[in-house]
Amino acid sequence: MWRDFPDRLASATGCGALVYSRMGYGASDPVRGPRPVRFMHDEALEVLPAVIKRFKLGEVVLFGHSDGASIALIHAGARSGSVRALVLEAPHAFVEPVCIEGITRIAADYETTRLRERLARHHGRNTDSMFRTWTDVWLRPEFRLWNIEEYLPAIECPVLVVQGEDDAYGTLEQVDAVVTRVTGPAESLLLPHCGHSPHSERPDEVLEAAGRFVRQTLDLGR
Repeated sequence: MWRDFPDRLASATGCGALVYSRMGYGASDPVRGPRPVRFMHDEALEVLPAVIKRFKLGEVVLFGHSDGASIALIHAGARSGSVRALVLEAPHAFVEPVCIEGITRIAADYETTRLRERLARHHGRNTDSMFRTWTDVWLRPEFRLWNIEEYLPAIECPVLVVQGEDDAYGTLEQVDAVVTRVTGPAESLLLPHCGHSPHSERPDEVLEAAGRFVRQTLDLGR
């Protein structure tokens, strides 16, 4: 679903790019059973370190979107490895009512529109389990207390947060939480007339900002 965005970002930064589908997505192994409330913690503290170790990556810049951005925050905040910088699109630091409302709507769309058909082009046999386990965990009453703000003060690397102002799953309070609570330098790119996926809705602006940010970060670290 990201099309040529990762290739373009790698070219713009001069970095190699490791792009992978998390378990249950794309052609990765399916998720078995319901996702636990701490599924993003599991991804950040167990799966992501294993991926980094498997490919022998010494230092990384993590680029994450939505749940992936939250996973990147947890990973960096837990000091799970050597993270040079974070590029975060539409991160969740806590659960907002607007997010629950948005997921409730998309869960209904999955049953009544061609959404499943569109997703199946990218996720194949994983489509139903991917979508339903994701909506199920986010809509559980106990998930309303999910919060990862405790990890933010330990993040000392540079951070760029990208947020669409029309995001149906989060408000600018998420941006403020990250930018004001991390210890390292942080900046944000707020995009008007943009929803939850800036990399597909406004790719050129995101590429320009992310490319500049990564190049500048790596140059300063030399």
